[in-house]
Amino acid sequence: MAAIARPREAGSREAGPRASGSRGSYPFWRWVILIVAGVYFLVPLFAALRFAGITAFGSVISETGFTSSLGLSVRLAIVTTLVTIALMLPTGVYVHLRLPKLRRLLEGITILLIVIPPVVLIVGVLQIAPNFLKSTPYLLALEYVILAMPFAYRAIDAGLRALDLKTVVEASNSLGAGWISTLWRVVLPNLRTAVLSAVVLTVALVLGEFTMASLALFQTFPVWIVVNDQTSGQVSVAASLLALFVTWVFLLAITMIGTRQARRTGGGQVTLFVVARQETRGD
Repeated sequence: MAAIARPREAGSREAGPRASGSRGSYPFWRWVILIVAGVYFLVPLFAALRFAGITAFGSVISETGFTSSLGLSVRLAIVTTLVTIALMLPTGVYVHLRLPKLRRLLEGITILLIVIPPVVLIVGVLQIAPNFLKSTPYLLALEYVILAMPFAYRAIDAGLRALDLKTVVEASNSLGAGWISTLWRVVLPNLRTAVLSAVVLTVALVLGEFTMASLALFQTFPVWIVVNDQTSGQVSVAASLLALFVTWVFLLAITMIGTRQARRTGGGQVTLFVVARQETRGD
């Protein structure tokens, strides 16, 4: 037995430096990738900042149409996000529970929305949309829901596949919780990360969309940047950088709020029994 144990110990000793060497080489390549990615993204931003100048940021806020266009883009982002989540979350849950064979069909339908050009989509909608929708910018919110649907659906679908949805729903229903309570207080907390990803993708899409807004003759913030570029290039570049920073801050705030709520609720698994007891007691 000792003769057998010695080669193993020797082998383990020989494998030790190799393992430590391989572990030591991993952080090096990781830092190389981070540095290359940082240079790739930061150099254009630095060039744009140098071209615009620090003084241009002060004049951006005082430009005509800045506040109204930015406010419109933020309102459209909020409405689009609420409508998208309200449509995609129940649909994804119902398909996973009742119609699992239709998941591939639904994935194919959402892919078609990526293939259709936004120009074709907005021109067709403007031809058939009622007049009361054409006169309001919230027509764009409905269009943005279609554009964000493929990204939001795939984010929610990934969360549903990682969750044992059938077991969670059956346990909640067997303990007395209704469908609305199950969806809102049990399923949604467990899909917090997936829903948060869908929200981030939807907000980023709305705040950067230009084609549909320009063809529908609504001055969102991207349209305002392009229009203002014809008069002052430095102010336009400063506005673009400001829009980028505002988008980063907005998405960072969404991520931090979702993370804090997830820590407070503990991921949502514990709430299943709490909700069920409240439902059975009639609280």
